[in-house]
Amino acid sequence: MKKGYIVLIVIGVIILVIFLWFRGSYNGMVKMSETVSAQWSNVENQYQRRLDLIPNLVNTVKGYAAHEQQTLTDVVNARAKATQTQINFEQLDEASMQRLNRTQGELSSALSRLMAISESYPDLKANQNFLELQAQLEGTENRIAVERRKFNDTVRTYNAYIRQFPKNIIAGMFGFTPKPYFEANAGAENAPKVEF
Repeated sequence: MKKGYIVLIVIGVIILVIFLWFRGSYNGMVKMSETVSAQWSNVENQYQRRLDLIPNLVNTVKGYAAHEQQTLTDVVNARAKATQTQINFEQLDEASMQRLNRTQGELSSALSRLMAISESYPDLKANQNFLELQAQLEGTENRIAVERRKFNDTVRTYNAYIRQFPKNIIAGMFGFTPKPYFEANAGAENAPKVEF
């Protein structure tokens, strides 16, 4: 009789340990997924901040550089395209990340050309409103870079966690899939070409 109780206790302890490990692994995946989601929101917030600054910047430049209409139009169109690119975090995959990178890259390129125009207009360069907007935009670009790096760090941690054996089995059972990274756009290592 005593042996039977000991065997039942040992089996009960083993089942409890397996359950606790399973629960801890699952909850860890949920927590990491939420961390990735929160970091994604931080990236989106910085992109939105940039989109909010662009109309003011374009209007300021318009007054000084009326004949640079094509560049101003390019910036407005790139902003509109970036605004329309909405990505649902739950369906974040490689293709949607590339689409986002492409539209944000086009916007960055158009903004670079807009900033380069200011070099040809000394009055614009001296305009306090333009200088403040330029400083805010530069700060936002830095914030975007920081948030994208943080996003990649949280994705790396999450992806490594769900791919490790035996947690990958639990991840597969409950639909935890790897998230894509932000990557540099093709040609990002080259400075944008600016012509006047």
